[in-house]
Amino acid sequence: MTLRLPTRRLPSFHGLLLAAALAVAALAPQGATGQGERPPAQGAAPAANGAKPDAAKPEANKAPEKAPEAKPAPPKPELSENIKAVRAKLDAARADLEGREKELARPNLTAADLTRIRDGVGPVADGIRTVIDELDLPLASARERLTQLGPKPKEGEESPEIAKERVEREAAVAGIDETQRLARSLLVQSEQIVDRVSNRRRDAFTKGLFERSQGLVAPSLWSRVAEDVPRDMRALQSALSDIMLLFSRNGTLGNLLLLGIAFGVSFALYFGRRNIAPRFGHRDEGEGEPDRRSVLLAAWRVLLIGTVPAVLGSYAIYYALDATDLLPSRLLPVAAAITGGFAFVAFVQALCDALLSQNRPRWRPTPVTDESATRITRLAVSIAVVISVAKAIEALNSGISAALPVSIATRGIGAVVTGLILAIGLHRFADDSTQQAEEACLGPYVAPERASALGGPARMLGWLAVIVICAAPLVGYVAFAAFLVDQLVWAASLLVLLYLLVQSVEAFIGGALREDTRIATTLQANTGLRKRSLNQIGVLATGLLRVLLIAVVALLILAPWGLDSTDVTASLRTAFFGFKVGDVTISLSSIAFGIGILMVGVFVTRGVQRWLENTYLPATDLDSGLRNSISTVAGYCGFLLALALAFSYLGLSLEKLTIVAGALSVGIGFGLQSIVNNFVSGLLLLWERPIRVGDQVVIGDSEGIVKLISLRSTEIQTFDRSAVIVPNSNLISGIVKNRVRGDRAGRVNLTVSVVRSQDPVRAAELIEQCARAHADVMKEPPPRVVFKKIGDPYLEFELFATIVDVGLGLKVLTDLNFAVFKALSEEGLIPAMGTPSSIVTVQGLEGVQGALGAIAGGLGKSGDATSAEPSALAEPDADVRSGTSRAPSRRKLERSDA
Repeated sequence: MTLRLPTRRLPSFHGLLLAAALAVAALAPQGATGQGERPPAQGAAPAANGAKPDAAKPEANKAPEKAPEAKPAPPKPELSENIKAVRAKLDAARADLEGREKELARPNLTAADLTRIRDGVGPVADGIRTVIDELDLPLASARERLTQLGPKPKEGEESPEIAKERVEREAAVAGIDETQRLARSLLVQSEQIVDRVSNRRRDAFTKGLFERSQGLVAPSLWSRVAEDVPRDMRALQSALSDIMLLFSRNGTLGNLLLLGIAFGVSFALYFGRRNIAPRFGHRDEGEGEPDRRSVLLAAWRVLLIGTVPAVLGSYAIYYALDATDLLPSRLLPVAAAITGGFAFVAFVQALCDALLSQNRPRWRPTPVTDESATRITRLAVSIAVVISVAKAIEALNSGISAALPVSIATRGIGAVVTGLILAIGLHRFADDSTQQAEEACLGPYVAPERASALGGPARMLGWLAVIVICAAPLVGYVAFAAFLVDQLVWAASLLVLLYLLVQSVEAFIGGALREDTRIATTLQANTGLRKRSLNQIGVLATGLLRVLLIAVVALLILAPWGLDSTDVTASLRTAFFGFKVGDVTISLSSIAFGIGILMVGVFVTRGVQRWLENTYLPATDLDSGLRNSISTVAGYCGFLLALALAFSYLGLSLEKLTIVAGALSVGIGFGLQSIVNNFVSGLLLLWERPIRVGDQVVIGDSEGIVKLISLRSTEIQTFDRSAVIVPNSNLISGIVKNRVRGDRAGRVNLTVSVVRSQDPVRAAELIEQCARAHADVMKEPPPRVVFKKIGDPYLEFELFATIVDVGLGLKVLTDLNFAVFKALSEEGLIPAMGTPSSIVTVQGLEGVQGALGAIAGGLGKSGDATSAEPSALAEPDADVRSGTSRAPSRRKLERSDA
């Protein structure tokens, strides 16, 4: 019993040791086995054979102490109710877009199906954009709250409250950001669907437009037409039978009366408009020369009176036929084509009458002659009639289900006839009279003010259209020729209306603001705007309206070519709200708002500047120069602040601006060096103020008053009212003489000459008394008289007087001149005024003078005996009358008065 008990417990003991070793190996750090050592499980078996049980137990007890205790992670917060609602909206939008994508994948879709798919995508995309915009503010707020917690510490642990708050805020940011990115992806998906729809519509349009059929010159076409004509005639007879059947069935008295009234009203309106238009048009040729507004008003009246009655009459007939059920439904398009053709012809006639005004040149808005007006009217009306007839025949072919060769032949013939009429009109526009007049005139021919023929480019485009329209049906492109005819007429009508609208805008809006009209006078009186400002507003308003009208007409012209208004709206929305070029998002709306912020900031800055200049600074004791510096610095600071606000709205941070400034530094160093030099010099002038506004300075050859100091240059007004613009760098690095740097006091110098024979002391006293008596001459320092020179005939004195203001220098100098002259004249120190030339007496030459007089007397006696000329005798008398003697014996030296 004693021997078996250990043998039974020994395996269990070794098993315990093996289990303990495996547990130690599992809980041991993984880095120990990564260094080339054997796993503990392999080394534990030998140790277990010879090791003591007590040695293995401490290792098993120490292993759990090395393993760190894992803290439970905080639970992830759930999404808020608002985010859940937004996610639900996005899920519904995704389901809608996926359904439309599946529908778009079908091969056979009509134009109506494509339009329906695209129109359905629009509201979904607008809802997604709204979601994206609504999430911008919550996302920014959540990120700001997360930023307030700061970065997560790398060492140490956060408190449980901070950790929980961080997890919640990170979850909020992540939820909003994921929702917004999901919305952006759905928006991209909607835009892709719209692009696919546009591409399929464009492909279908191109395929139908350039689909080739049998040409008009193909004999097989006409043989098939001959075969199909009898069947089409039977179909036409069947249609007439259906009409008679409906008349017999629905031809009640009320229906017939309604149809008769409709036809009567239509005929009265259509044929009576010719008598109504001249009466309400007010275009009397016997009146005086009408102004531009009257001409355009008359044109609009003629256009409306000639078009509206015809349209109403055509609609009355179509409505009566549709309401009375007297016409089969398949033939209603034929009635619509016929009545619409009459209305179209009436519109063309009214448009030509309004713009060309035949036989009324003074009421003609367009610069054409009478002959050209007549030709254009005939050409336009003829083309309108041919197109109306072609459209009616085409509608009839569709109503009776005519054969395809017959439809091709009728459409091709209509296009060719239209092209031939256009060719005849262009040929008649060749102005032979101009060539004959040019050959008959003697000098160079001068074209009249209003040309009688179409211009060269328009005529070339017309001939090109004629060639394409006439050639396309012959080679099988009948659909393209018919489409080109329709677009030519459509574009011509729109361009003519555009001309009339632009001229009306220019005359009624621009003219009303630029001229002395009642509207302009009222605006000036109520708003205080100047006439020049109103002129600028008028020019801007007419320019904007002109651009808008041109854009609308361009869209209408391009609409039949596959350009839809939805595509244009989507493109404008993308350009306005932002599009990406690489990693840069360009948004016209952001740019516009940024410019608006800058303009508002500049406006507020100018208002603050005016308040400082006119209200606050004049109430202080600061001088004008310092006031100007404060106002200038305030203006630049306000501008920089507005610029910083605009840049911050656009998302341009200081780091990006620093990069741009670093890139521009190279250019500044080379090309903008002088500008930066002047800028820094301007800052130094405003800070150090060596010169100030109002100072009298001398710079080179210019002297004047400083009027303005800006950051780049300084404006100086000279005494002849000229403005001298001096770069600020010249004022800093050059020599500038400032007459009022310390104070406003100045000095005047006055030079006085007195006859040598007078007392110089008395003369100096009189001059000094005159200076002391002047009110603008300062007492300290007192005026001073300097005896400068003892001349031959005169004694020269100079007066130095200090005045209170250097700006009064010329005035004080003038007053002193008058006073000194009066005082010296009264004392006899200045000789009395005589002849303009002064007589200078040279002393010490009496003997020479007597000898010269004797010689001259002798010569004069001999000359009297021999000379026979009377002028020699008359000259001395003239000298005597003038008070001077010109005898050679008494010569006097004359010189100009000094």
